[in-house]
Amino acid sequence: MTSNVARSDFRPGAAALDRELTWLRYLVPVARLLFTAIFLMTAFSHFKAQTVGYAQMRGVPLAGVLVPISGILAVAGGLSILLGFYARIGAGLLVLFLVPVTLMMHAFWSVPDPQAAQMQMVSFMKNLSMLGAALLIAYFGAGPISLDARRAYGRPAPPR
Repeated sequence: MTSNVARSDFRPGAAALDRELTWLRYLVPVARLLFTAIFLMTAFSHFKAQTVGYAQMRGVPLAGVLVPISGILAVAGGLSILLGFYARIGAGLLVLFLVPVTLMMHAFWSVPDPQAAQMQMVSFMKNLSMLGAALLIAYFGAGPISLDARRAYGRPAPPR
């Protein structure tokens, strides 16, 4: 036996909570944009000789190959999450990007100059926070208002 009554109708105050959450869903694509901006804005520098040279100086092996590959990972992962199109895979690409970049390029423990070490530690911690966000997206997905949501559930329901 099926019912036309929504499950939320059985919770006290559910209708008000559902209305409140309806507008909050629009924050999700904004959050995806804010998260991916750094990857999309900086990825194209990975194809410049200056960036490859800096990576070589930091001890990255095969920097001429790995740095452009990291740019591809950043662009593909960033666009995937921004659009919410296979966002879990995109998050995985960003994890593949962030782990080696964080360990190789921001190894603050190996920098002798205290001021430079502090700058690298800030970048290291920034990358750790982005890694945490990528892992959350890998688990939870793109959320509402995404191509993944459209693919999974059809067009999203209009707000109440």
